[in-house]
Amino acid sequence: MDIVTAHDRPSTPGQAVEIQETLRGLVDLEDRCPQEIVTVTGLDVAYDEASGLIAAAAVTLETSGFRVVEKRSVVSRVSFPYEPGFFAFRELPPLLDALRALDHVPDLLVCDGHGLAHPRRFGLACHVGVVTGLPSIGVGKTRFVGEHDEPGGTRGSRAPLLDKGEVVGSVLRTQDDVKPVYVSVGHKISLENACCQVLRLAPSFRQPETTRHADRLARDTLKEAL
Repeated sequence: MDIVTAHDRPSTPGQAVEIQETLRGLVDLEDRCPQEIVTVTGLDVAYDEASGLIAAAAVTLETSGFRVVEKRSVVSRVSFPYEPGFFAFRELPPLLDALRALDHVPDLLVCDGHGLAHPRRFGLACHVGVVTGLPSIGVGKTRFVGEHDEPGGTRGSRAPLLDKGEVVGSVLRTQDDVKPVYVSVGHKISLENACCQVLRLAPSFRQPETTRHADRLARDTLKEAL
C-alpha cells in the first residue's frame, strides 16, 4: 500500500515537535471511514533495548470471524531516542515499512498507543493515520495524559478522558470487571465510532484481536532476529 504524506526524520526533539505541530492540523475527527468496516489492520512493535532492534508488525483481520487476511513484519534499528511524547518517531518508520508490504489496503488501522490523547494532540495513531490517509484508532493499555472517573464495571461502560478541559478520548471497559483501555481518535473517525469498533474487535479479551495478533507477531519476529 502507498504512503500519502512523507516527512524527513527528525534528529532532535525540537524538530519532532515542529513536525507534530505541522501535521496535527491535518487530523480529521469526522467519520470518513467506510460505513461497513470489513478489514482492520493491527499495528504493534517490540523492542530489544540491548541490541537497539525494533520489530514492527502489521496484521490485517476480517471483522467477521477475525480471519487473518495477511501479515507483515520488519526488523530495523531504533532511529530516535526514548523520549515521552515522541514514540511515533521510533515506531513509525518500521511500522510504515510493514504497511507498505501489505497487498491490500484495510478499512481501519488500530494502533497499540494513543491518538489525540497526547500532550500535543498528535500521538502515534494520528501520525500513522495522516501519513497513510487511512482511518485510525489508538488503543492504549495505560493512561498517558488526562484525568477520568472510573467507568462502570460492565463491558461497554466508559468515561471521558479529559485533558485541560478537553475530551481527548474514552476510558472503555471491554470486558466485565477487567481493567479498561484508553481509546482515542487517530484520523478520519469519530470517538463514538472508535469505541464501537474497539468493542467489536474485543469480543473475548481486554485488547482488540488486531492488537493481540500484531503483538504476537512483533514479539516472534524480534525473537527470531535475536
